[in-house]
This record gives sequence, C-alpha cells and structure tokens, in this order.
Amino acid sequence: MGFIPFTLIDFVDIFLVASLMFGIYRATRGTSAPYIFFGIIIICIAWVMVRALNMELLSTILGQVISVGVIALIIIFQPEIRRFLQLIGMSQKELSFISRMFSVSRKKEDINTSPIVSACLDMGKNMTGALIVIRQKDDLQFIIENGIAVDANLSVSLLKNLFFKNAPLHDGAVVIEGNRIVAAKCILPVTQSDVPKDFGTRHRAAIGMSEITDAIVVVVSEETGGLSIVKGGQMKHNIDPQKFGNALKKALGQK
Repeated sequence: MGFIPFTLIDFVDIFLVASLMFGIYRATRGTSAPYIFFGIIIICIAWVMVRALNMELLSTILGQVISVGVIALIIIFQPEIRRFLQLIGMSQKELSFISRMFSVSRKKEDINTSPIVSACLDMGKNMTGALIVIRQKDDLQFIIENGIAVDANLSVSLLKNLFFKNAPLHDGAVVIEGNRIVAAKCILPVTQSDVPKDFGTRHRAAIGMSEITDAIVVVVSEETGGLSIVKGGQMKHNIDPQKFGNALKKALGQK
C-alpha cells in the first residue's frame, strides 16, 4: 500500500489555510466566535469522515446542515466578518492609490485644539470621563450614524455639557470634524488586542477605533482624571496636563 502523495502545492495549501484560521482567531479573540468556529470545524471533519466511510444517510444530513450553515454563519458572524475585512483593508493603507481612490476629498482644516484641551483639563480635574474622536482622512460616517447628530461649533462649554455625568448624551463618544462637533453618544468598536487590565471600556474603545481608522482619540479617565491620546492603536497614557496641549497638536500633525 502506497503513501498518499504530498506535494509542495499541498504544503502551501495547508499553510495558507492554517494562516487564515489563525487570522480569524486573532480577529475574533475575546468573543464567543472562536467556540462557534471550532464547533463548525468539528462538524466539517465529521462530514468528511462519514463520506469516506460511505455512510450515505448521515453524510446527506451533515451536508445539508453545512450548506444551510453558510448563510447562518454570515448572519451570526456579521460583526466579526466586518471587523476582519476592516483589518485587512487597514493593513493596505500603504498603497497610496487605494487611499486616493476611496478617500473623501475635503479641504484640510487645522482644528483649534484650545477648546478640546481646556475642556479635557477641566474634566480631568473634576473626574468626568470623556471620549473624543477627531476625524482625520478616513470617513467616520459608520460611527456618526449610530450616535446623535449635534452639528455645532466646537466649544469648551459644549464639550463639558455633553460629558456632564447627568447629561443624556454623556455615555459614548463625541465626534469632531474640522472645528465642529458633529455627533455625540457614538458607540465605538472595542479592541480585541491584549491591553493592560487597568484599562477601562473608554480606553479599549479608543484603541479599537484607532485600529480601524486614522482618527485621533482623546480619553479622560473617570476613575483617575488621567489624560490619554490614542493614534494608530498606540496609546500615550496619563499625559502630564501641562504637556497635553502640545501632545495633542503633535498627534494631529500641527506645529
């Protein structure tokens, strides 16, 4: 009895499948998705085995489950699929022609950081939590749509009122475009990366947002009053209040 032929193409095939499965695991880590995914793999393995053993009835039943299951998977894994595709797309940002093709052309406008800095310093002193998303080039419409439209001039008093603990819009993020506050109470995607255990939901959401967009995210901790700036998945944590203004300008690429 001869051995099953194993070629270089078979090795590459196995390697690519393993890489894809590892990528899916990384993208869905921290959710219940991996358990569902591995359950599906077990069903597929069982289906292959019963087909090899010529168990026609069981093979037919499992085949029908798998064929219908493809549609069910798309529905069940919709958030994870979206995140996985976003991660793939974000990894291709170096391809400038893709960025030019899909970016929304708009006049570059330097944001007046003074209201943001003043409001964050005051909120930090008063232990008022805040989450502020500052748009750069990427379209944030998918985040704006899940919040409440504001469309008002950027000001210290408005930012502080939006994040006031008893205000109806304090829970969630504020999105800033140019020098206008466009939305409040926006829900941000939470990172699935390994982060320090002392990071709260705001910090995790800020990192998650910066992983899938080029937005700059400012966080004011409700527990400590600490100020943080997140860009490209990297967080500058507990910034000295006296250096916060310069740190924000640097993150925004302003002199």
